[in-house]
Amino acid sequence: MRIKQENTLGELGSAIGKGLLAGLAGTAAITISQMIEMKITKREPSDAPVKVVSQVADIQPTDDEQKEKVSQEIHWAYGSALGISRGLIALTGLKGLPATALHFGVVWATALVVLPKYKAAPPITEEEPKSIAIDALHHAVYATAAGFTYDALDAGGRHERKFNRLVKQLRLKGVLNKLKHTI
Repeated sequence: MRIKQENTLGELGSAIGKGLLAGLAGTAAITISQMIEMKITKREPSDAPVKVVSQVADIQPTDDEQKEKVSQEIHWAYGSALGISRGLIALTGLKGLPATALHFGVVWATALVVLPKYKAAPPITEEEPKSIAIDALHHAVYATAAGFTYDALDAGGRHERKFNRLVKQLRLKGVLNKLKHTI
């Protein structure tokens, strides 16, 4: 009985799909984090997404309502798409906290490079330490939520979990080692 068949394109597609869902969860988490922070600090919503998309895709919102709508659409699309990188990280074999830490680095580094490039935010060297810390916190919230979601989605199906429990029990009892030596 074959338990698992190698299927590279299937694994890639699965990683991308799970990554998109993880990115969606991460975007929901960072959105909530930002909303809480904006209430506390009295900060206005960022117009960085609109600034970038207006240069990249030549989209010009006509009024404040359109600007807010486009900003939210870009925020959700960008955040969801960044989840794909979490899926690609998982394909390397990294899981759990190491994968989440690497994903955090990828996501935050992307923001630190892209936003200043399109003049949507100043370079980090010109930011106040408090602003840097808040931005890092938001991105950590994103990466953590995306990581938990990805790992939950990647945990495998019911049959795979049963098989893994069986293997673990057999290892604990030494049965697998005995089988290795007899083969």
